[in-house]
Order: sequence, then C-alpha cells, then structure tokens
Amino acid sequence: MKVLHVYRTYFPDPPGGLQEAIRQICLATKPFGVESTIFTLSPNPRPVEIRRPEARVVRSRSWVAPASCDLGGLDAFATFRRLAEEADVVHYLFPWPFADMLHRVVRHRKPSVMTYISDIVRQRVLGAAYTPLMWRTLHEMSAIVANAPSYASSSPVLSDASVAGKLRVIPLGIDESSYPRDGDDSVLDRLRLDRNEPFFLFIGVLRYYKGLRTLLEAAQQLPAKIVIAGSGPEGDVLREQARQSAGARIVFAGQVSDEEKVSLLQHCRALVLPSHLRSEAYGMVLVEASMYSRPMISCEIGTGTSFVNQDSETGFVVPPESPVRLADVMRRLLEDERLAARMGLAARARYEKMFSRDALGSAYFSLFQKVLGGARGASGLQ
Repeated sequence: MKVLHVYRTYFPDPPGGLQEAIRQICLATKPFGVESTIFTLSPNPRPVEIRRPEARVVRSRSWVAPASCDLGGLDAFATFRRLAEEADVVHYLFPWPFADMLHRVVRHRKPSVMTYISDIVRQRVLGAAYTPLMWRTLHEMSAIVANAPSYASSSPVLSDASVAGKLRVIPLGIDESSYPRDGDDSVLDRLRLDRNEPFFLFIGVLRYYKGLRTLLEAAQQLPAKIVIAGSGPEGDVLREQARQSAGARIVFAGQVSDEEKVSLLQHCRALVLPSHLRSEAYGMVLVEASMYSRPMISCEIGTGTSFVNQDSETGFVVPPESPVRLADVMRRLLEDERLAARMGLAARARYEKMFSRDALGSAYFSLFQKVLGGARGASGLQ
C-alpha cells in the first residue's frame, strides 16, 4: 500500500511536533507494508527528493508563508498531481489551507484521510475566509482522524454533526526504537546540573501559547532548578523575566540534540508543559515523557494534553495560568520521590498501551485499509 502524506513543512527544515508526528506515523505503519511518501514545501527545496528511513520526502518551493501558511507555486500542483496518481491513499494533516487548494484543484479521486491536529485558533480573520473551503474539503474526506476524544468533543468543527460519521480517534504515538538508545549525559555538566538534585524540564518551541511566563512565576516558589530546552520567538522576553524574578533557578538550554534530550528526560523529576491555549492540541513531548517513565504536569485546556496526561495517575493537570497551583503540584513531586516514581511507571504503562509503535501503526494501517477497500468497492474493483 502506498500512502501520500501532505503537510506544509517537514524535516530537514526546522523541527516541530507535527513533523515528528508524521515521522512516527510513517515509521509505525512501515512494518504493515505501507510505503510512505511525504509531500511538503520548503523555502530551499534542494534537493527536491530526500530518502529518509521513514519515507521518501518530495519538496516544492514555499514562496511565502503568511500566518504560517506556506504557499507554493504551479510546480507544487504538478508535483502533487504526480504523487497522488502514484498513491493508493492520500493523507492530509490539518490545518494547512494550501492543501485544501491542492485537493480542490487536482481532484485526484483517491481515497483521502485527514488527521485533524488543531482548530484554527489565532488567525480568526483568515480563518473566516478559509472556512467555506475547509468544510468542502472535510465533507470530501473518506475519514477524519482526531488524536484524542477530548479534542473531538471540544472542537466546534469536529463536533459538527455533518462530519460525525467520518470521525475516528487515533492517538499520536512514538516508535521507541526511533530514539537514541543512550542519552548524552554531558548535557548535565554543560548546564551545571547536580546529578543528586532533582530538576524539572520543559521541552518545546518558545511560543506565546506555551505558558512559560506562568512557569517562571511558579519557579519563584520552588527551590529546584527548571530546565527550559528549546528556542523560539518568546526567548528574549522569557530570559528577561527569569533574570528579574527566578534567577539561577531557570536554566535555558537552547536547542538540544536528540541524545541530550533523552538524557534530560531520563534525569528530570518531571516534565512540565504549562501551555494555556488550545494551540497546544496534543503535546507530543508528553508522549516522550511517558516513554521515559517521567510524571507530567500539564494544564486543562480542553485538548489532547489531558488525554495523554491523566490527572492524578500519570501526573497532575492544573488550571491554566495558575502559578500557585502549578507550584503546588511541582512541590509535591519534588518532595515525594515515591509519588513521582509511581506516576512515572503509570505513564510508561499508558504509553505501551496507547502510544506505542504497535498501537499507532495498527490503528492507521487499519484505517488506510478500510478507506481503500471502501473506494475499491464503490468503483466495483476487487
């Protein structure tokens, strides 16, 4: 079976959670005989075609990216048409309005699946203009995937009765073998972390919705260090806030390698994801923490984060933008090592059941099989 995955950006361009989600879907379905191709745009699409362990990546030029919506030229339509003709199933990842344009113009007639990652939260004016095209695309999908029941029920789009019959829930997951087996503990020395003193960890792009200002406020009430791994547009503001309030307790690690990330996950007391807006639709970093048996702290924002992190089982779920409550649960995990260990083991058990390679691969493969079988049956093919 050949599946074409379609999204606006992919490795080796700057990484993000959604690119990693696509990579994991490709890796997880590979043992089932799925041959994956990823079509994407890049500001520098040379080479045009890249062979990676998980998939063939084919790129066209991104000429402009208003509101993080990469737009391609005529070459993108021609390339997409060719790749769609080769595929058995086309898999779109939402939101990317240019993909709706590709789908509308090319009209490839292949069975199509959409994984609906997130509502359009911030770009309300552009979102309103895009809405009619979005609904046409959704109604033409053979199936629509939500990554968590909580997101499916809270999204005004996914909860609409007109798409209820197409909706499936498949949690995003991680193939453990795709991560380094060993961490790079030299990162602990580089960041001057005492191996005998627990620390908390945040990993991610430093964006407006990540709730890091709340985390810095909570840090004032804690004796432990907090490592912030990642970079992004909020970096300078956060560093200034940390300098004025939390001081040496905040350690900005910058971008870390995969091996360094593994080491930080293995040694931290807990992972903290204080995102306070629905732009945080799932939180792949929570799955990473679960894989490494780390307890988690996240906020109740009505998305998949509270599905991955089960309150009082795999960690704690607190109200968003509440530094007092956030500091309270961080202190509990800091002072009660046995509680942290118990929650970490529960997180690992949930990973194995819900978010492992086998769980992810079998669910997507079954869905691809179903929509392909339905298309063949509708056309009279055997």
